[in-house]
Amino acid sequence: MDRRAFIGTVAGSLLAASFAAEAQPAGKVPVVGILNSGFTGQSTAIAAFRSGLLDAGLIEGQTIALEIRSAGGKPEALAALAAELVQRKVDFIIALGPAALKAARDATGTIPIVAFDLETDPVAGGFAASLARPGANVTGLFLDHPGLTGKWLELIREADPKVRRVALLWDATTGPWQLAAAKTAARDLGMDVQVLEVRSSDDFDAALRGGVRGGLRDLIQLSSPLVDRNSKRTGDFTLKNRIVAISMFRTFAEGGGLMSYGPNRPQYDRRLTSYIEKLLRGAKPADLPVEQPTTFELVINLKTAKALGLTIPPSLLERADQVIE
Repeated sequence: MDRRAFIGTVAGSLLAASFAAEAQPAGKVPVVGILNSGFTGQSTAIAAFRSGLLDAGLIEGQTIALEIRSAGGKPEALAALAAELVQRKVDFIIALGPAALKAARDATGTIPIVAFDLETDPVAGGFAASLARPGANVTGLFLDHPGLTGKWLELIREADPKVRRVALLWDATTGPWQLAAAKTAARDLGMDVQVLEVRSSDDFDAALRGGVRGGLRDLIQLSSPLVDRNSKRTGDFTLKNRIVAISMFRTFAEGGGLMSYGPNRPQYDRRLTSYIEKLLRGAKPADLPVEQPTTFELVINLKTAKALGLTIPPSLLERADQVIE
C-alpha cells in the first residue's frame, strides 16, 4: 500500500471511530437494519450502500453492523420483518421501497428511518411534514414525480411525434402519486391516458396484452421494485409488439425497450451512506432534508428504434448517455 492510500485508510478508520463515539455508548457498535422486499434493484442498492460504508471508513463487523431482512419477493412479510428489527433494537433502519417504508414506519415512530423510495410522495403520503424539514423519524431519498413523469412524456413525443394516447404501466401497490403525476403531465401535453394495472409478476402479460387489444402504441413504465424486476421482460414485449416505450430502468432499454431515463442509480444509491454518517454524528431525521436526484441518464436502443420504423432525431441522440446499436 502506498503512503497516500495508507493515510487515507487511517483517516477513514479514525473518522468511523469518531462517528461511533459521538452517537453511541462506549464499546457499542451501531447497528443498521436494512428492510427490503427482495427484488433485484434493491440488492444493487444494498451493495452500493456497503461500498459507500467502506469509502467512509465504516467497516462492517467492526465499526458498524448490518441486519438485513429481505421478504424474498413477498411484501406481505415485511411487517413481521420490521417488527423483528425493532425487537433487535437496531439504531437505524434503511427501508428500500414503498412497502418496506410503510412497514418500518408502522413498526416504530422513534427509530430513525432512511427511505430509498422511488414511488412515494413523502409529504402527500404523510411520511414528512416537508422536504426541507421532515419533522418525524423518516427522511431519505425520494423522486420528483411531476418532473420525471413529464420528462418521460416529452421524450416519448420526441421519439414518436404522432403520439396522442399513452399507456401507463402501473404497480397499484405503490400508491397513487406517480400515476397522478403522470396523468396530470399527459393532460397538460394534450395526451389521453390508458392505465395498465399490475400487482404481481403474474399480472404483466395479461395487462400488456390487454393494452395491445386496446390499441396500445406508446407506453410509459412507471417505477416500482416489482416493475424493475420485470423490466427486461416488459422491454422484450414492447419490442415484439412494436410499442414505443420508456422506463426509468436501464435494464428496460437493454432488454429491447426503446428508451430509459432515470437517476444515475449507483450515484443515487450511495447517498444512503451520507444519511447514516450524519445520523452517527447525532443528527435527527426530523432535521435532515429529503434528497431528490439531480443526475439522470438517458439510454436509447437504436436497434429497437429501427425495428419500430422510427427515426430518432439527432438532437435526442446527442443528449443520450448511451446509444445501443
